[in-house]
Amino acid sequence: MATVHVLNGRQKKLVHGHPWVYGNEIERVEGTPADGDLVETVDFRGRFLGYGLYNSHSLLRVRLLTHDRTEVTEELIRGRVRSALRARQVVLERPGTDSCRLIYGEADRLPGVICDRFGPVVVLQILTLGMEKYTGIIADTLIECVQPECLYLANDDRIREKEGMDCYTREYFGTLPEPLRIEENGIHMQVDIRGGQKTGSFLDQKANHLYLRQFCRGARVLDCFSYAGGFALNAAVAGASEVTAVDISEAAVDLIRTNAELNGLRINAVCQNAFDYLREQVRQGAGYDVVVLDPPAFTKAHANLENACRGYKEIALSAMRLLPAGGVLATHSCSYHMPEETFLNTVFSAAQDLHRQVQLIDLRRQDVDHPVLAGYPESHYLKSVWLRMLD
Repeated sequence: MATVHVLNGRQKKLVHGHPWVYGNEIERVEGTPADGDLVETVDFRGRFLGYGLYNSHSLLRVRLLTHDRTEVTEELIRGRVRSALRARQVVLERPGTDSCRLIYGEADRLPGVICDRFGPVVVLQILTLGMEKYTGIIADTLIECVQPECLYLANDDRIREKEGMDCYTREYFGTLPEPLRIEENGIHMQVDIRGGQKTGSFLDQKANHLYLRQFCRGARVLDCFSYAGGFALNAAVAGASEVTAVDISEAAVDLIRTNAELNGLRINAVCQNAFDYLREQVRQGAGYDVVVLDPPAFTKAHANLENACRGYKEIALSAMRLLPAGGVLATHSCSYHMPEETFLNTVFSAAQDLHRQVQLIDLRRQDVDHPVLAGYPESHYLKSVWLRMLD
């Protein structure tokens, strides 16, 4: 087994549980590991740090599987899959919910492995070269434990190309039902596995969707960047007097309308750029009691943080202009590169610019099936800020 020597000072994060070694953190490599091979990782003094998967094509040169001398075997991988599944049982026991994230990559000590359950279907995605050889072990363990109608491999993310892997999708087991419908918080939703975003849909906001309901009875609700309409549907179920959902994607707007019809709900679905729609509503003097902002990540790199802050502040300013005293704003960032404190201060600065006082109702995160691993801050990406306008 080849040995990767980490530069002095770069070992601290690994000792504290971080699973990544970047190429520029490596002093030297003893031996000639092939891409995907298991390597031993040591600090500048030769002290053992863990066993990891090596890939010379990746900026993340080593992804640690262990931080001790536990042997990496197929049984270890099976055990981690089973452990991840046991931890998700608390979500699947919620009334009216049959979908959740089953495996969340490094946070479940399975680097680059993403697995979502959508009702009777399990979708598996392998994004790390070293884990590719365990695809059969992982898939077969999922089939044994979950007993789905279908296990679908969604290996079409462009990250795979950077890892030196082919992109493809296929049914590994069973036949993918179409249309596929799931249940979340008692709401029926259609999921497009083949053509939808990521593994087919987003599952990280389930708890926040439900949390919204308490503010919506009799309210006028605006849900921007709505995608499949998760927040809008929950607002309508809660008894909102009027619900508008906005998304720039025609496919997403069609999905919102389908989901509303499935549940017998009335939602005004608008296909438009949410920035433009918010500005237009302000110009028209429109008003809402609740506004939800759930945009895609405005930054995927720390270098773009300043531009991202401007984007988050602009939509927060528009939303606050639409809200009366007592109105509620729920605004989100799904980028790890946007620190929680920075995001919170950005939203507060919008209120300050408008000379309005706000109360922080709650500061929330992604649902519990997307756990945060201690020592690995990248696993905490979703920031959910809930404010009440005081004047």
